[in-house]
Amino acid sequence: MNPLELLQSPPVLFTMAALVGLCLGSFLNVVVYRLPKILERRWRAECAELNGTAAEEPAGTPYNLVLPRSACPVCGHRITALQNIPLLSYALLGGRCAQCRARIPLRYPAVEALTAALTVFVAWHFGPTVTTLAALVLVWSLVALAFIDLDTFYLPDDITLPLVWAGLVVNLFGIFTDLPSAVIGAIAGYLSLWSVYWAYKLLTGKEGMGYGDFKLLAAIGAWLGWQQLPLVILLSSVVGAVIGIGLIVAARRGRNVPIPFGPYLVIAALIALVWGEAIVQHYLKQI
Repeated sequence: MNPLELLQSPPVLFTMAALVGLCLGSFLNVVVYRLPKILERRWRAECAELNGTAAEEPAGTPYNLVLPRSACPVCGHRITALQNIPLLSYALLGGRCAQCRARIPLRYPAVEALTAALTVFVAWHFGPTVTTLAALVLVWSLVALAFIDLDTFYLPDDITLPLVWAGLVVNLFGIFTDLPSAVIGAIAGYLSLWSVYWAYKLLTGKEGMGYGDFKLLAAIGAWLGWQQLPLVILLSSVVGAVIGIGLIVAARRGRNVPIPFGPYLVIAALIALVWGEAIVQHYLKQI
């Protein structure tokens, strides 16, 4: 067996996918935590410039996705490489900081495990192909967006807009759909939720969703084509309704408490990525 055949064998492929997924999940935790803070600093600097006042420069090392090194938010203890091994370190530390024993949020290993599971599943579903690489870029981006939206009710343009262009570039080669369908998908995805937003606002005087949701659906349309948009919208609405009702009943959450829509779009997009075409074809046969 030559090296290429060895890499394509299921045990090696899935093991590599799991390891890559765990590492990417660890990095996505950094993105989810730091990107909103980076954007907030950028906005504050821009506002200070517009107002003609001195910008509040962060002290110490630069703050980005690489620097400074990860640290405990409670005591500031620098996390070593051995304390930053995905899943394993969390288990060995008992889910607590090595220094101050503050509890580490369960979300961190959850993101790592979810990313690894999705990476392995995509590798299994699409096999050792270019389609897998493209699909993983979409999946990893969607995971980051979902958790950022859960934390901040914000879907950053720094991810959604490049994702739109990446979808169009990928479909230049017809990986998920043809280019005209991708272009129409991006346009239709944006305009569909934009129309719902303004209709709801005109009727109630309130904002039902954010502009980030428009851009996220535009990105999904650019990747999967306009044919998948009705399915994505329907699935996201159903998932959102079920989870929303569950939160109201189980957690006694008020009906007026906002719920981010981005994670529901992400769940629907992941379903459409894998089973969307089969679902649409099955539905059309029943008509």
